[in-house]
Order: sequence, then structure tokens, then C-alpha cells
Amino acid sequence: MSFSLAAKLSALLLFISSTLYVHLRGKARLPMLRQFVNYSALFAPYNALMYIFSSVPSKPYLDRSRFPELDVLKDNWEVIRDEAMHLFDEGYIRAAENNNDAGFGSFFKKGWKRFYLKWYDKPLPSAERLCPKTVALLSSIPNVKGAMFALLPGGSHLNPHRDPFAGSLRYHLGLSTPNSDDCRIYVDGQVYAWRDGEDVMFDETYVHWVKNETEKTRVILFCDVERPLSSRIMTRINRWVSTQLGRATAPQNLDGERVGGINQVYAWNKHFSDSVSGVVKQFKRKYPKAYRVLRPVLALLVLVVMWRWLFG
Repeated sequence: MSFSLAAKLSALLLFISSTLYVHLRGKARLPMLRQFVNYSALFAPYNALMYIFSSVPSKPYLDRSRFPELDVLKDNWEVIRDEAMHLFDEGYIRAAENNNDAGFGSFFKKGWKRFYLKWYDKPLPSAERLCPKTVALLSSIPNVKGAMFALLPGGSHLNPHRDPFAGSLRYHLGLSTPNSDDCRIYVDGQVYAWRDGEDVMFDETYVHWVKNETEKTRVILFCDVERPLSSRIMTRINRWVSTQLGRATAPQNLDGERVGGINQVYAWNKHFSDSVSGVVKQFKRKYPKAYRVLRPVLALLVLVVMWRWLFG
């Protein structure tokens, strides 16, 4: 066996084994095929390292008291709420107007909206101008890498999904919520209902989903918090990787703010795929039999390309 082939097979084995590890990690799971083609699978080898070196337990919900630096957010939740609701009233908490938010693009279809405060580098200029008190509080906590106000209207939901990057954990602080068990999140099947002024920490790489079965809009502070690791070397690596990913996925609230390369590509691809999708739908309507024949042919072509990459 040539060195090149051995290297390719090793890479393929690493990808498959780490993706299976991520897939089997919790009780709630995505369909197997979806897990392997989901973009979260790209990070599976890296995420496996994060789980191995994590200094917090591997479970859906984490003890918030292990993160005392976040107390300042909970203690000032009314200050944060007031700025968030001003933004809400003025229409600043909204979907990405230019389809340039790769991380949350699918959420917008459900009515989910956001206003970014900080994203893995520094606060956004619009956030510094429009909600300076919240930005100042967040800036006092170095391990808060990303933060936003997140809104989910009444009668809406988010489908089961897992976030792709295990280098961080997710923190939610209730600001203006229905204060009802009918507005809740499931993390690996375990339920939590938001309440005003109450907070929760969870591992967003477990499969989770959201239901707001009330008539009231839910507004929360949504933060990515650096995952504590047991190794200094892995901590440095994770901070470097987080910084690079953050820059590549830099979002915007208003036109003129910097947009990361991944989000720019996502916006272009969204426009392109929408155009292609329209053509495919027209073809399907006009030639349904040909469409049914071509689908497996295209799938076979993909398999041939992968085979030739491995053994060609």
C-alpha cells in the first residue's frame, strides 16, 4: 500500500470514527446519514479532542456555578433587558438582510432573529453605539467569545440540530420571556424553560431543539463561552482556532460592518443555490420521470469521484 493511499485511508477512518463518536455521544441523535453529511461532521475530529480534554463534565446541562465570572450578567439582567428591548422596539433585532449569516441561516425561516454584540474578536461598532452598557459588561468577561440578543416569536420552533464547534459552551440569560413551561429548549431530550432573569449553561454540540408554544416573543442574551480544558496546550490551540473561525464568520448588524469570508461565501452560495433550486424545481415539474432517473445517477457520480480520490 502506498503512503499516499495509507494517509487517505487513515484520514477517512479518523473522520468516520470521530463522527460516530459525536453521533453516539448523547441519547438524542440526528439520522445517521444526516449526521455524516451535516456540516458539524467537518469538526468531528477536533471536537473529539475538545471532549477528551474538557475539564467540565460531558453532559447536556452544566453547573452554572462553575462559571462565577458570568454572575455579573445575571446580576445586571434588567440593565441588559432594557437595552435589548429598546433594540427590539426599534427593529434592530432582525434576520440577516443580506443572507450572510452562515451559522444561523436556517433559523431565520422560523422567525428567529438576532443582534450581535460581540463575535470572537471585539464588539461590533453598532453594538458599542446602541447598547454600550451590555457591551461593557460582556467586555469585562474574557471567556465570553461571542454574544447576541436572540429572539424567537410565539408559535415558532427550531428543529433538532447540533452546533458544529465544541470549543465553546452555550449560555442563555432570560430577558423578556413568556415565563412559561410552553417556551422551552430540549438539550439531548432534557427540557429547560426560560424565565426572566434566570440563566442556564449547556453543551450546544448535543442535539437540541426549541419550542415556543406561547403567543409571546422570547428574547434572551445568547453567549458562546470558552470551554474550560485540562491542558494548557489544548487551551492555546482552542483559542487560536476560535479566533480564526471567529474572523472567518464575522457577522454584521448594519451595512458597512465587516463580514467574514465564510459568511461572504455563504451569501454567494445562497444566491447561487436559490437560482439552481428554481431551475431544478422547474425541471422536476416538467420532467418528473427524468428527474427520478437523474437523482440516483448523480449520487452514483459522487461515489465514483470519492472512489477515484481514494484509490485512483
